[in-house]
Amino acid sequence: MSKSASRARLFEIIRRRSFGRGEVTLASGRKSDFYFNLKPTMLDPEGATLLAELTYEALKDDQLDFIGGLEMGAVPLAGALAQISWIKGHPIAAFFVRKKPKEHGAKLAIEGLPKGETLAGKRVVIVEDVTTTGGSAMKAVESVREAGANVVLVLTMVDREEGATDTFGAAGLPFRSLYKASEFLKG
Repeated sequence: MSKSASRARLFEIIRRRSFGRGEVTLASGRKSDFYFNLKPTMLDPEGATLLAELTYEALKDDQLDFIGGLEMGAVPLAGALAQISWIKGHPIAAFFVRKKPKEHGAKLAIEGLPKGETLAGKRVVIVEDVTTTGGSAMKAVESVREAGANVVLVLTMVDREEGATDTFGAAGLPFRSLYKASEFLKG
């Protein structure tokens, strides 16, 4: 399937499985009359595959070492991308950042790295399923920067177009999205 056909098919899957109308309160605390819940798309076999393929295509030339982000939205994306990057012969390892470090065991904030491995000096992209203001992704950015990573990009599957571009711009971070909310709000 061509990139444009894959993008069109994924758009339909997101529209059908993950986009809705009706009043909701967003993670940012804002009220909205539409929402995206990408979990049904990220956990659907075809949706997960298309997300991973399109994300890989968007990132393959960025010379990344790791992809990850804040739990829960980044976990399925990072895992699927790690798998497809291996299949395509250009592996990009995955991790995720806990919203709050575990209070038992190793008490880690960043999960997925083997013992003795760090993000220090690594080129990292922060990925997110849906971005509104960018606050959740910035929590992940701060955690991985504290670990010594070089965050080179924030990539979201759907940008709600409600302030994230300004948030990341102020932090000196490039920001890209696969889709914009306005694409789903047409018609």
